[in-house]
Order: sequence, then C-alpha cells, then structure tokens
Amino acid sequence: MSGSVNKVILIGNLGRDPETRRTGNGDPVVTFSLATTESWRDKATGERRDRTEWHNVVIFNENLGKIAEQYCKKGAKIYLEGQLQTREFTDKEGNQRKTTEVVLQRFRGELTLLDSRGRGGEEGSYGGGESFGRSSPMQRGPSGGQGGGQGGGFGGGSGAGRTSDTLDDDIPF
Repeated sequence: MSGSVNKVILIGNLGRDPETRRTGNGDPVVTFSLATTESWRDKATGERRDRTEWHNVVIFNENLGKIAEQYCKKGAKIYLEGQLQTREFTDKEGNQRKTTEVVLQRFRGELTLLDSRGRGGEEGSYGGGESFGRSSPMQRGPSGGQGGGQGGGFGGGSGAGRTSDTLDDDIPF
C-alpha cells in the first residue's frame, strides 16, 4: 500500500460542555470529552455488560468550534470525523506526558448533532472542509446536494454543495 489513512469516526455523548481557549495568535481551540459505550451480553451469566471509552476531542476549525460551543452540551449525542494525533507535554509536576486526541483540523473534520433536544426537532450536519459534492447518503438533501438530516448542513468551503459536473467547468485543462 502506497499511502496510509488516519480517520476517526465516532458517535457518542459529550462528557462535558465544550471549552474554548485561544492560541498565542488568538485562534480559538475548542475541547471536550466524548464517551462511546459498547454493550454486550455476558455468555456465562446472561447479564448485560457495558464498557465506556472516553475520547479527548480538539477542534481547530473555527466554524465547527462555534457550532460545538453553541449547540453541544454535556450529554448531547454527536457524530464526528477527525484524525488521531498524539502529542507530548509537561505536566504541573514537570513530568513528561503523552496524550492521544481526536483532532478536527482547520479545513477537515465533520460534526453532526444527533440530538434534537432544545433544537426544535432539527438535526444538523456541519462539515469542516470542501466537500465538492462528496456527501454520504445520511447527509444528502432532496436536491442531492449537501444537507443534514432534517435541518440544514453547512460546508466549510466555498465549493460546498457543488457537484463534480460543475467542477469540470472550472478546471483549465
């Protein structure tokens, strides 16, 4: 295989409200924790068992960060797409630590609100990159463009919602 793929898709519930901080140059960074739960029946006892995995999520995409900040609250169910990134840091005691996070970069990533609580029954899909007509069946609106569930979807780029046919006209060769 000549390349590799680093893509994470999660559906889970927020463990805390999103928190916004700023980088040294003023760019917003939104963080929150997301819980995914796996359920199964124990073959020996017949009991239902659960295991919850916690994921640290970091959003560098300003538009997706605003959406998360405004609409995502503790307990809300969301779908997200991002990348795994591991970083090293020094804690308060001076110890070297590593952490692995799900990162939604500036022009990549996706966030879909799956809960309708407090939103009037709407669902929304928010993309962080230019999709150019590449949308999953879950996000296709009646016109075949990018939409989101029952509510509106937003593409992060200037070409969001365009089909590949219209792109052919823009290519100079």
